[in-house]
Amino acid sequence: MGKDMFKLGLNLLIISAVAALLLAFTNSVTADTIAKRSEQANAEARKLVLESAQDFEEVKDVKTDNSKGVEVSEIYEAKDASGNVVGYTLKVLPSGYGGTIELMVGIDSANGQVSGINVVSNSETAGLGAKSTEPEFSDQYKGKPLEELSVLKNGTPGDTEIKAISGATITSTAVTNGVDAAIEVYNNSLK
Repeated sequence: MGKDMFKLGLNLLIISAVAALLLAFTNSVTADTIAKRSEQANAEARKLVLESAQDFEEVKDVKTDNSKGVEVSEIYEAKDASGNVVGYTLKVLPSGYGGTIELMVGIDSANGQVSGINVVSNSETAGLGAKSTEPEFSDQYKGKPLEELSVLKNGTPGDTEIKAISGATITSTAVTNGVDAAIEVYNNSLK
C-alpha cells in the first residue's frame, strides 16, 4: 500500500507541475493582448466622457488625495485639434457593493462642469447595481457643476444631486463618491 500511495502522490505532483507550467505559458502569451485591450478600453472611455477632445496626454505627479478616500489610478489632460486644453479625464476606483468600480470621469474645464462618466468595469449585482452602466443613470452626471454631489433616494434631483438607482443605493453612492473624488482632485490639483 505504501508504494501505491507514493505512485499516486508522484502522479499528482507531475500533473500539478505540468498544469502550472501550462498556465504560466498561457499567461505569458496572453498578457500583452490583455494589456493592449485594457488600454484600448480606457482610451475609448476617455473619448466617451470628453467628446470635445482629440488628444489625451497622461499627467503624472499630481496630488490625488481626496476626502472620499477614493483611489485615482490615472489622469489625462485632454486637448482639442488646435492643442488647447479642454479638460481632463480621471479614472477613479470607488468601492461599490460588489467590489471596486472602475470609473472614468470627464471634466470640461472650459465650461466648469462634469462632461460625462463611463463605468469601465464593475462587479455589481446584475439587474441592480449593474444599472450604473445604463444612460438613464450615468447621463445624470453630464453638466453637473464641479462641486460635491450627493445621492437622492426619492424625488427630483437638484443641481448637485443624483437620483439613486432603485435598490442599489450603495452602488449609486459609490459612483457619486468616485465623481466627487475626481472633482476634488481637479479643483485642488489641476485647475
